[in-house]
Amino acid sequence: MRNLRLNAPASVVADYFRLFVNRRAYTLQSNRPHPESARHYYYRPKDNKTGQGLSLTPDTIRRHLEGEITIGLYSINPATQCSKWVAVDADYQDSLTDLLKLSFYLRQDGVESALENSHRGGHLRIFLAEPLPARDCRIYVCGLALRLGIPVKGGRGREGIEVFPKHDALKPGRYGNAMRGPLGIHRGAAQRFWFDDADEDLEKQMCYLNSLPKMTGDQLARLIAGKAIPPQLAPPEPKAEPEMRRHAAGPEFRILDHINTKLRTVGHNNVTRCPSCAEEGHDRSGDNLSISIEEPRKYICWAGCTRDLIRAAVGCPRPVQHALHGQKKEASNVEIW
Repeated sequence: MRNLRLNAPASVVADYFRLFVNRRAYTLQSNRPHPESARHYYYRPKDNKTGQGLSLTPDTIRRHLEGEITIGLYSINPATQCSKWVAVDADYQDSLTDLLKLSFYLRQDGVESALENSHRGGHLRIFLAEPLPARDCRIYVCGLALRLGIPVKGGRGREGIEVFPKHDALKPGRYGNAMRGPLGIHRGAAQRFWFDDADEDLEKQMCYLNSLPKMTGDQLARLIAGKAIPPQLAPPEPKAEPEMRRHAAGPEFRILDHINTKLRTVGHNNVTRCPSCAEEGHDRSGDNLSISIEEPRKYICWAGCTRDLIRAAVGCPRPVQHALHGQKKEASNVEIW
């Protein structure tokens, strides 16, 4: 990737920080692909001594822009539940047509956007004059897309655009979804992606982004007056925390109760060494087992170990009737998340 390395002037770094950084937490894209999936996953970097998450600095931004690292940025600041930008991610067949259509109708509403190429499609970004409520941003962009017949993930069907921020608000201690920082190098594609309508030069790209009109709070308020988040995209009503369910064979199995290897966070999951792989002398990198943070009952081994193999490896095999039922579910991908 040496030929992709650029020099990022301090002025570009400062402008980038002002436009894109909504909070100091961030993620890093791994330089090393996962041995099984070949994907370059993101993780939250931590201080080796304290174990605390690292804070984003101008030097981190500089290294990202120059191609040394690739960062992911969070779209919501939990202290305010506001965002500095809205991004529409589309990576399905003919998705660029939908992004161009959305860009045209945004302009009819007086909202300017910038189209950024990506590995499999594109990103459309709207910049805000000030941090605005994530919920209001989602009401406008998701509602407009659905009115135009553009599918939105989270609604009906599996394909569609993803709108960042992906949440109306964050619970205390949560991070939401990070998105690859613009103008850096995608490690998997080994390529730097640029915004259209500006030369492929960091200073010219930033000059173009600075010149774009930014959507104001008053403008957004007028656009969503009397509107709400589309019903098909509204989050489900929160459920009361149930007491631990008991099966005929005893309490509910919780994989985290049986893991004694180090966990690290990658996106919405904790990853660690798969106990079943470890028995066979595999998974030396210690990241085959992925466990959902939101729902720890959901876990999967990316090397293909079944739940029965994993449970047997930690000394807690499933009763025969549950194992047979689980095998049927795994065969139909019901438990794959």
